[in-house]
Amino acid sequence: MELRKRTEPERGLFIAEGEKVIRRAVDAGYPMRSMLMSDKWLPLMTPLLEATGATAYVGEPALLEQITGFHVHRGALAAMARTPLPEAEKILESARRIVVLEGVNNHTNVGAIFRGAAGLGMDAVLLAPDCADPLYRRSVRVSMGTVFAVPWTKLEPWPQALDLLSAHGYRRIALTPAEDAVDLRALRLAPDQKAALFLGSEGDGLTAKAFAACDLKVRIPMAAGVDSLNVAAAAAVACYALAE
Repeated sequence: MELRKRTEPERGLFIAEGEKVIRRAVDAGYPMRSMLMSDKWLPLMTPLLEATGATAYVGEPALLEQITGFHVHRGALAAMARTPLPEAEKILESARRIVVLEGVNNHTNVGAIFRGAAGLGMDAVLLAPDCADPLYRRSVRVSMGTVFAVPWTKLEPWPQALDLLSAHGYRRIALTPAEDAVDLRALRLAPDQKAALFLGSEGDGLTAKAFAACDLKVRIPMAAGVDSLNVAAAAAVACYALAE
């Protein structure tokens, strides 16, 4: 991770794990540099290697585990070159429903949020600079490659860049367990209303500056004794409500 920070963007890379995820990365236009796999996966991956011209490194499962530090049970890893992130303004011009993340620094949660956003019809995901990397190996795997299907970019500088949402006509909705927030079930949006769903970190939630940039606070009603859901689960519930 530290090497990635020092070498980006010119030589930035990410790791795609598993046949389906690797294929989705290639289909999304990410150049493949090389692939590491166990020998039994070579016949399946050969057409993809030939199509991309990538180098293949093949070894026994024990050797792959020694190299990577974990059991490569999905058979193959691919080193993919990163591509430039799109400008936030271009995404906002064509999107209608988006997710905005602040302080979500757990890679599993980021991947799960992307998977929910893709499955529930969100048009894009925008991230504060302090969020976990959507192209980190675990994020990509948990998302099942949907990080390649949903347009995303970083909003910088934060939080000043949030003014772009207002300029493009988005209703900015903060998801919070606060008691004074509107019940999500009562939220009504016109079909042509642009909306941005804000989600914060698991512990502290959204910062005061992010709340200040929002027009409305909504909450998911919880059963007695439970204060909140995991951020990825909450995101899926709220995305479903916004997608209606």
